[in-house]
Amino acid sequence: MGTYLDFESEYDRFPETRVEGFDDEAFSGWPDVCAALVDAMGSGRIMVVDCYPGTNDDEVLGALRRAWKPELVVDMREVLLARVDLARLLAPFLTDDRVRGVMYPGVVENFIDGEKLAAARNQVAVSTGRVLVYGFAASLVTRGDLLVYADLARWEIQLRYRAGMPNYLLDNADEDILRKFKCGYFVEWRIADRHKARTLAEADWYLDTNTAGEPHLVSVAGLRAGLGTLVSRPFRLVPYFDPGVWGGHWMQEVCGLPDDQPNYAWSFDGVPEENSVLLRFGSVRVESPAMNLTKLLPRDYLGERTFSRFGAEVPIRFDFLDTMGGQNLSLQVHPDTGYIHERFGMSYTQDESYYILDAEPGAGVFLGLREGIDPVEMVSALEDAQHGGRPFDADRFVNRWTAAPHDHFLIPAGTVHCSSAGCMVLEVSATPYIFTFKLWDWGRLGMDGVPRPIHIEDGKRTIRWDRTTTWVRDNLVDRFEVLSDEPGLRVTRTGLHELEFIETRTYDIAAGRSATVRTGGEYAVLNLVAGRGATIASPMGAFEPLGIHYVETVQVPAAAGDIELIADRGEPIKVLVAQVRF
Repeated sequence: MGTYLDFESEYDRFPETRVEGFDDEAFSGWPDVCAALVDAMGSGRIMVVDCYPGTNDDEVLGALRRAWKPELVVDMREVLLARVDLARLLAPFLTDDRVRGVMYPGVVENFIDGEKLAAARNQVAVSTGRVLVYGFAASLVTRGDLLVYADLARWEIQLRYRAGMPNYLLDNADEDILRKFKCGYFVEWRIADRHKARTLAEADWYLDTNTAGEPHLVSVAGLRAGLGTLVSRPFRLVPYFDPGVWGGHWMQEVCGLPDDQPNYAWSFDGVPEENSVLLRFGSVRVESPAMNLTKLLPRDYLGERTFSRFGAEVPIRFDFLDTMGGQNLSLQVHPDTGYIHERFGMSYTQDESYYILDAEPGAGVFLGLREGIDPVEMVSALEDAQHGGRPFDADRFVNRWTAAPHDHFLIPAGTVHCSSAGCMVLEVSATPYIFTFKLWDWGRLGMDGVPRPIHIEDGKRTIRWDRTTTWVRDNLVDRFEVLSDEPGLRVTRTGLHELEFIETRTYDIAAGRSATVRTGGEYAVLNLVAGRGATIASPMGAFEPLGIHYVETVQVPAAAGDIELIADRGEPIKVLVAQVRF
């Protein structure tokens, strides 16, 4: 049917979940949203609208002022620290590095001017008319008579950064997008998630502000019902896709993407920290960050053992790296847990693997060092190339392994690696995802025309120089172990390495057959890596069957229990399943 598929792809870019019982508590568009909130106020006097940083304050506040007509407005932008004080507070955590900072351990109260907060509380207390308290951390002033939480997804925030939005209350609208993202990742989103979890526990209404001019409102009871529905069954996140200097064209065809980009380099289709979920309430579709699910229902989502080990954070991510018709990824290495904890405040590191979905003839994966290489010589060659000297000869220092569909290359932290051009990679890895020390980027510029960040100094402190050809071949390349083999069903352990906490298995299922996956009551994530489609069912009938399509990633919450994979399209299928190894 196309360049890469011999069938018509059914990949669903906008998966949604129907929520029953709350259709009359969901609204779309400012007229209906504002009317619903004003009606909900009844005889109440104080409306409080707390917001995630990145919300379009002017749009939301303007619409609410026109509808509610308050006599007093408390705007939190006037209560938080002044820009100069905020910049001084954040400086140690943002560092001078273009990409990475240090995790901010504080809370939103650290961003508040105490005197201004006391004054705002006093204003509200003495007011006798209608009051609107609005903005990030508004609920610290008062809970009010009606509490609304305005939210949006991290991907939308990133798009707004690119369009010129500054970090919250910082004067950096024109700053490098990587530095804006760094501020969000290491500071803003951390404190905002902590504050949001507390606020949603008390809020009455949830306001989706992802699309400019098109708000969607649902009661928090409806939101919680929707999140409860999700953790009771397998579901999909809303994927997003982005171009890159090395990007290819496989995803454009297979995932049905628009042709308004030069390429598509990567996609997050299984990263709850970044992706969102779509909840359908009658004619209203509400988008909510998947992190809300993680923070509000962590045990149901993750399971007791996973939660006890990682806290309210999904530890496994699935994403796509597309170099089909593109270029090599940057040559890179990830830090071990000790280094990432000491330098960046992270509790675990970016172990990963490359599962090959498709590959062009001659494509491969750079992985591990060649036997007998001299570390001093290699670092010198990297530094010389970075400073405009001779291009780094990757083939001289790094192994290159031929890649074919369904190969699995394991990449524990410290292992030098990258995909070559001509590969379609399903990356299965631990959740941290910006801790990549680029060693060599083939002398190219980024999409913005600026050289991409290189971190040779960090890299040379992180590289495991003993991971050379023989060790890599014996430990990291197609380390398959058949666990069971019967007519119509083969289960194979494909990884990851014993130094990595993730276990991956493939289920090869013949047409008309099925396989039961025993999850142990813990979180799992899967992808249909071969076959047009399949069905996921509950062996105990605990949830409605879910149809999935080729290369769709599916979240399997702990509360869903065991699942059954059914090859019901008249053809065999292969499913890759990942869980935390205990």
